[in-house]
Parts: sequence; structure tokens; C-alpha cells
Amino acid sequence: MAPFAYFGIESSGLNLVVDLLILFVVVLYLSLIYWTYADARRRILDPMLVGCATAASLFPFVGTIVYIILRPPEYLEDVRERELEMQAAEARLHEFDNALCPHCDYRIERDFVRCPSCLRKLKDRCVSCSRPLDQAWTICPYCEADVPGISSSRTRRKRPPAPVETELTEIDIEGETGETVAPVAAPERAASPRGGGRSRRPRATS
Repeated sequence: MAPFAYFGIESSGLNLVVDLLILFVVVLYLSLIYWTYADARRRILDPMLVGCATAASLFPFVGTIVYIILRPPEYLEDVRERELEMQAAEARLHEFDNALCPHCDYRIERDFVRCPSCLRKLKDRCVSCSRPLDQAWTICPYCEADVPGISSSRTRRKRPPAPVETELTEIDIEGETGETVAPVAAPERAASPRGGGRSRRPRATS
């Protein structure tokens, strides 16, 4: 049986090349369909739109190009991660601006001096600038005034002076008899006179 001739040319080598080229185009076409489906699932939340994108990719190469132009710019995971970060940031800002009263759990702000619900005192005012002070502050961060009753109790402690070395050195010598020698005083250095330690000779009298 004679081989099928492409373009009217009967050649086994040409037929092999054409078959491989057709196989490559078919594999590429199926791969683009699968890639469009997988990418649409990661970018589109609505399953109906995912099906439409996959159906559009059935048109050879043109549907995939149209999908690439019209697809959403972000993945769904990136959108969820950004929303979680925004929610966490808003929660931190809300916690920083608003708090609860430790006595009645009423919502208060950070600069409240008294609770508007239970009327209990929450913070003290600075004696210099009258701004509310935190209980952990030792000085006012606005005017650098000392907080009365706190700054005195949290003063820095000075380090104790270093111990002075004694002149006596105790030497314990344990011999065969186990006797110990009494403390021996360290020898004092004699003060050398002026003139480099030389003694002056008496002048001879004539």
C-alpha cells in the first residue's frame, strides 16, 4: 500500500515531519485548553465564568488569547491575603485607638482620664502640661516633667564600689604534716628619693 502523500509529494521523510508537526499542534491546543481552565480557577470565583473561559479556549488559539486579555489581574489567594492584612491592620488600629474600661468593660479611648460609664479614674494628669499619663511612665513624654510618686521609686541604683584589695595575702601551704602558715603582710615599696634613687654623699670638709 502506497503511503499517504501530503501536498501531492510521496516521501516518507516529509510525511514523518508533517505528522510530527500535526501532533505538536494538537498537543499545544489541548495544553492551552487545560491551562486556560486551571488559570481561570485560580483567578475567577464564579464557576460559570470559569466554564465560559474554558469554552472560549476551544476556539483554536484565539479563545486563549482573548482570555489572556480579559482575565482578572490577581489570583484569588492574593486577594484573600490582602484582605486579611487589611483586616488585621484595621483591628490593630481599632485596638490602639479604642480599649475597654478595666472596671466596667465600657469602650474608652486612650486619652480618657475617667470612664464615662462608671466614673472611675483611669489615668493621672501631668502636673505641668495636664495631659493624661500612662501608669507605666516615669516622666511625661510631652513636657519631660517627672511623675510624682513614680520617678522617686524607680531611680537608678548606683553600682557598689569595687572591693579594695587588702595588703594581707593569706598563703596556705599544705605539706605532709598539714600545717598552715599564718597570713603574711605584703612588703611595702620604699619611696625612692629624688634623683633616681642615688644617696647623697657628705661633702668633704677641708
